Amino acid sequence: MTADSDESRYRLLVEGITDYAIYMLDPQGMVSSWNPGAARFKGYAAAEILGQHFSRFYTEDDRARDLPGHAVRTAREEGRFEAQGWRVRKDGTRFWAHVVIDRIHDDAGALVGFAKITRDLTERKEAEEALRQTEQQFRLLVQGVTDYAIYMLDRRGHVVSWNAGAQRIKGYEPDEIIGEHFSRFYTEEDQATDLPDRALGIAAEEGRFEREGWRVRKDGSRFWAHVVIDAIRDEDGELIGFAKVTRDVTERMENQRALEEAREALFQSRKLEAIGQLTGGVAHDFNNLLMAILGSLELVQKRLPYDPKITPLIRNAVAGAERGALLTQRMLAFARKQELQLRSVDLGSLTRGLLDFLQRSIGPQVDIRLSFPHGLQPARTDPVQLETALLNLVVNARDAMPAGGLITISGALRTLHGQKADLAAGDYIRLRVEDNGSGMDADVLARATEPFFTTKGVGKGTGLGLSMVHGLAAQSGGALQIDSAPGAGTRIDIWLPVAAAHEEQHSARPAPASEEPDAGRLVVLAVDDDSLVLTNTVAMVEDLGHEALVASSGAEALSILHERFDVDLIIADEKMPGMTGSQLASKALDARPGLPIVLVSGYCELEPGSGSPGLHLPRLAKPFTQSQLAQAMSLEALKTPEG
Repeated sequence: MTADSDESRYRLLVEGITDYAIYMLDPQGMVSSWNPGAARFKGYAAAEILGQHFSRFYTEDDRARDLPGHAVRTAREEGRFEAQGWRVRKDGTRFWAHVVIDRIHDDAGALVGFAKITRDLTERKEAEEALRQTEQQFRLLVQGVTDYAIYMLDRRGHVVSWNAGAQRIKGYEPDEIIGEHFSRFYTEEDQATDLPDRALGIAAEEGRFEREGWRVRKDGSRFWAHVVIDAIRDEDGELIGFAKVTRDVTERMENQRALEEAREALFQSRKLEAIGQLTGGVAHDFNNLLMAILGSLELVQKRLPYDPKITPLIRNAVAGAERGALLTQRMLAFARKQELQLRSVDLGSLTRGLLDFLQRSIGPQVDIRLSFPHGLQPARTDPVQLETALLNLVVNARDAMPAGGLITISGALRTLHGQKADLAAGDYIRLRVEDNGSGMDADVLARATEPFFTTKGVGKGTGLGLSMVHGLAAQSGGALQIDSAPGAGTRIDIWLPVAAAHEEQHSARPAPASEEPDAGRLVVLAVDDDSLVLTNTVAMVEDLGHEALVASSGAEALSILHERFDVDLIIADEKMPGMTGSQLASKALDARPGLPIVLVSGYCELEPGSGSPGLHLPRLAKPFTQSQLAQAMSLEALKTPEG
């Protein structure tokens, strides 16, 4: 092959390249050859550029700095010049060029010029610039975030970047934490279980780890964190590190906890309200039944001569009905808070009278022992509420002794010569309920008297037992004290003030019937929607020597009142459908001002001022005896009501 054929082949090769500008410069930098690639992206035809200095491809700034001369000198001295920079097309537009200038010698070693190769890298340059700007924007974004800690970890868990949010949340400056292992953010408990490394292992295996837990700041304080760790891999799938995002959600957690506590308290409150409504309705109906039973038995006992085979049975039935009435009162005392009726109470007698009921309530596995000194002075409190309090305490003690045990109820006189906790100086009866059960830890003990706090789980217990006992003690002028420890049982002291000597002694049994007051023969309108109670009330009224009219509703009673102007007294049930006894009383007094009216209720007591505002009527609680009815009908009780 000849030299001419080689030269021809190389010329064809250069002329066929269009992606590169390949041309020759003479030693002075003048263009001496021009290929199609040069013509394509520089815009000059060969005739326009041959013999011209190659500096016209440079920007004005580069020419001012003599960058073309520097390139030629470097190629002449070092044999090669390579650089990237902006170049200018014929139409004045710029492109980013990669330039190589090689020195060319002849066979004798003399410089004959330079070979110049230029490639248009504008698209790559623009892509790199776009990527750079994107990375810069992302860096600014990450650094500008202050609500999240966003940082990178290497494959072993060492911190390699640190944003402003991480600095704010965790308290470390970048130079304090970069290079350190991220496990220092974890609690000692989590470090002991190797949670940091396990988290990285899960992220590496599954691509992501997400969890919430306690984390530790630089100052040692804790915060509740939501953590996400993502595995970062290169183009070949090799793990190069982890991206970690942490958010301080302590406030959200506390709000959630407060919301859950509020929901639980609301649930307990609604549960108690539902129990109260249910108990009230049951008590009303139950008292109606007891009313019919007690009243009928009382009249039968009064009309029959004494018979040793019959009379004791009647008395036993009366005692059972009275016990049922007492049980109803306890149910209502538990279901709703009532105004205390403070009286002088012999605690020993009250507790002994309640003992059988308490023992039946807690079962045979737990024994109850009483210890009251002879002649213990009476305390001033509400006896019915105190019975309920004792029942609550005994049941709580039973629950603390699932395998059985001993409950001791004792009383003692104590004198305080100075202020002690919530107690003023003075004489008190200390009523103590003590068990040998599991006891309470410090946290439970601190919250034991909080309303709705219970350790029995959702749906078990109202959490009101101890708070009701606490309220009873405080309203009585005393205090409640609890002493307990895990495994050491619980001792609860109810401090009650000593009753004054002149106060009437409380008796659990109703006063015996006395001779009924003589109110003269009256025309009595009895109103009740329960036919059993109505029949019983009419029988009692007629047995007292009065005339009885009957109505089964408020509307019927008003109709009778409109026709009978000789009605002297209305005895009306409070809870009737359509029109309550209070509403009937208001309408009746509008028609007949000053007409005596007695309201009857199956609840323990009616609220003061039942009916119209300013209306105060005598009240009678079911079940009532004939003696109590006669007392309510007495002239003294039937003074003209205010209205």
